[in-house]
Amino acid sequence: MPTIALVGNPNSGKTTLFNALTGSSQFVGNWPGVTVEKKEGRLPGCRDIILLDLPGVYSLSPFSPEERITREVLLYQRPDAILNLVDGSNLERNLYLTAQLLELELPVLVAVNFLDVLRTRGDALDLTALSQAFGCAVMGISALRGERVAALAAALPALARARPATPWSRFAPPAEAALDSIAMLLPQQRPLKRFAAVKLFEGDPFIQKELFDARAGGAPDPSSIASAVSAAETALGDSGDSIVAGGRYDQIGRLCARCLRKGRRKLPGTRLDALLLNRWLALPLFALLMFLVYYISVSTLGAWLAEMIGEGLFGKGIHAFGQDLPGVPALLEEALARWRVSPWMRSLVLEGLLGGLGTLLGFVPQMVLLFLCLAFLEGCGYLSRIAFVLDRLFRRFGLSGRSFLPMLLATGCGVPGIMAARTIENERERRLSIITCTFLPCSAKLPLVALIAGALFGGAWWIAPSAYLCGMAAILLSAALLGRLKIFPRGGAPFVLELPPYRLPSPGNLWRSVRERTASFLKKAGTVILLSALLVWFLSNVKWEAGGFRAAEGLSEGMLARLGQWAAPLFAPLGFGTWQAAVASFTGWIAKENVVSTLGIFYGFSGAEGVTRKHLAAAFTPLSGYAFLLFNLLCSPCVAAISAIRREMGSRRWTLLALVWQTGFAYLATMTLYQVGRLILHLTGT
Repeated sequence: MPTIALVGNPNSGKTTLFNALTGSSQFVGNWPGVTVEKKEGRLPGCRDIILLDLPGVYSLSPFSPEERITREVLLYQRPDAILNLVDGSNLERNLYLTAQLLELELPVLVAVNFLDVLRTRGDALDLTALSQAFGCAVMGISALRGERVAALAAALPALARARPATPWSRFAPPAEAALDSIAMLLPQQRPLKRFAAVKLFEGDPFIQKELFDARAGGAPDPSSIASAVSAAETALGDSGDSIVAGGRYDQIGRLCARCLRKGRRKLPGTRLDALLLNRWLALPLFALLMFLVYYISVSTLGAWLAEMIGEGLFGKGIHAFGQDLPGVPALLEEALARWRVSPWMRSLVLEGLLGGLGTLLGFVPQMVLLFLCLAFLEGCGYLSRIAFVLDRLFRRFGLSGRSFLPMLLATGCGVPGIMAARTIENERERRLSIITCTFLPCSAKLPLVALIAGALFGGAWWIAPSAYLCGMAAILLSAALLGRLKIFPRGGAPFVLELPPYRLPSPGNLWRSVRERTASFLKKAGTVILLSALLVWFLSNVKWEAGGFRAAEGLSEGMLARLGQWAAPLFAPLGFGTWQAAVASFTGWIAKENVVSTLGIFYGFSGAEGVTRKHLAAAFTPLSGYAFLLFNLLCSPCVAAISAIRREMGSRRWTLLALVWQTGFAYLATMTLYQVGRLILHLTGT
């Protein structure tokens, strides 16, 4: 079955094109490095062709894990053909990868993306001249607008049967002589001799290890290769890798001068960058935007929608069309009474399922609005610029702007945030980012933020932004403290980021982003959280007595209450030493959504208004409630995120360090907040 690899630079529109060609719904972001794993799809009109969306790379010299994925697929799994997507708005840099792909002896089709941007700038690109120069087909498209995507899809079946491309790059005569000598030294059966010769000339450590392995038969003499490279370096007065890079860019520059005529129009984002990247205004503007995001999604419009659903659907009901419409609890209670359901089953449905899931689902509107706002900011290209703005601040704490992508994705879910740390080449920054990125409130923690804000602070606007700021402060402080440990290697790499152009996100991409994140939450609510709610209800309503389970007289007599009473003293210095709060915090390690659903079961509520006026206000003070929120924001993440940490760290020792640090830091930070808060309240007499 033919396989075509979709290869291109980061943020060249690969995932958008992959979705358009396969009908898939992968996440699309206006940010370099969104794809960190290879994805597979099939063409709707030709189901026997497999299309692989590989992580974006700038070259075939691998420095990060996702670059190694792309290189290993192309060199060792050997697809049948390559679809090379090129960003036409940055042609010269993108063609460097194209020059390397042409050396892989595979059929290549070059698709030049962003034709609409070229037209906006008044640029004119001669695609025919490009095709003649490369000796392969070249097509112009706009993946975002769908322009000529159908024609590209129609050309792919023939691509797998096309003749292999031939190497295009040519270097100075001394370098070419050295490459010929190196190729002659390679084993006769060695494939891709030109590619291997160029990589050896550059000093590529992976190719060197592969060829000079003592166990490999017919390995070339390293000294002969070193002699050929040294002769070329002496003749040209430069290192081997600089000779190759300089030669390629010189040739690409001459080709672009011949094929591309640039217009004089500037894209509208130039003036916007002067404001948003201003040295003094950038951070205040970012803080203002994040405040507006949380103000709209959590405190105002989101809170209003959540109250409508919480009170109307899962609460007392609503008054509409001149009559009172009962909510789900009243309807269910009436139906269960009519069907003469046993008391324990009635309790299971009303208190276990509805009390747990109903409370949680009432906050879905706030989550949807938050997802929509973040998807818009990311899709338009603004959030990638914040990485550039934050780089100077982050470096003071041992991180860099690269760490912002894991943090950004972690606001949706910790798992993709942890996985996104693969894009960080520096091992020290990568490990620090994995350990700390889950401090930011993810979508699973948002219901708890909204619950505490509504129940104990009257829906105060500052609660949600303060949760975000606490998470960011925890990241920076943790990075500064952990970075002092000897197990974290010293030094860092310079941060280079290609700023994507400003683009108005398409409604389809916004819908896809919001739908995927919301569907993930609802799927978890219907599986893990549902089962957790049932287990919590069962353990809360039974006790172990006389060698068997017996019905408990009340929640305080249940098995879970006994366990919570044993653990509650651990949380007393934090301000919430009740068994209910202790158990809710422990269930959060399975899934953070469980904290709210567990409280819903213990306090017997559904609907935000009931929570606010009757239950949590009696169980928590504002100070202890905020302490409870802070601990559950900062402590170790859910089981799925812990599994991702183990996978990305590749070590149980590192995983254990991450969990101990996250939980210990959360405990100390919460205890400090509560105890200092108590002291201030005591001194002020409030």
